[in-house]
Amino acid sequence: MDFDEKLIDLYVLASAEFERRLRHVWDWAAPTPCTEWDVRQLVNHVVRGNLNYVALLDGGTAAEFLRWREVDALGDDQVGAYERSVREFEAAFRSPAAMRRTLDYPLGKVGGGQALAIRTTDTVIHTWDLARAIGADETLNADLVDWIDENLDAIYQGLEGMDRFFGTSGRAEASKQDRLLRRMGR
Repeated sequence: MDFDEKLIDLYVLASAEFERRLRHVWDWAAPTPCTEWDVRQLVNHVVRGNLNYVALLDGGTAAEFLRWREVDALGDDQVGAYERSVREFEAAFRSPAAMRRTLDYPLGKVGGGQALAIRTTDTVIHTWDLARAIGADETLNADLVDWIDENLDAIYQGLEGMDRFFGTSGRAEASKQDRLLRRMGR
C-alpha cells in the first residue's frame, strides 16, 4: 500500500490525542495494560519510538533502534520531552524525501510511508493504554480508528513476526474501537 504525505496529519492528530491524556498523568508509577510497563515506561516507549523512527529515517539501523528503545528520554520534563519528540518526528517525516526512504526497521525493511503508518497506529493504541492506566476517557478518535481498521493489514504488511502482537478480531457486534483493540492484543 502506498501512503501519501497526508498521513502525517493522522500522526499529528494521534499525537495530540495522546498528549491530551498525558497532561492528566499524576501517578507515573501506575500500572498499564502493557503489563511490563508502568505509566512512565509507557510514555518513555512512545517518546523513544518517535526519536528512534527519526533516527531510522536518518540512516539508523534496526540494532540501534532496539538498543535505544529502553533508554530514558523523559528526564524530569515528561510532557516537554513528549512534545519535543512529536515536533522532531513531524518535521522529519514532513520532509519531501521521507516517504521515499527505506528504513531498517527491526521487523523488516519498510518505506517511510509505512513507518509513518506504523508509528501512527502505535500512538493510537498507546493512547488507549495511557487512558486506561490513568482512568481517563478511553474513547479513541473515530477517524483514527476508522483509518487503522481499513488499513491494518497494509500497515503491517511484510513485517516479520507480527502475529505475536495481534489478538482475534472479536465479536461482530462490538464497536470498531473494541474490535481494533482486540486485534491489537488488548
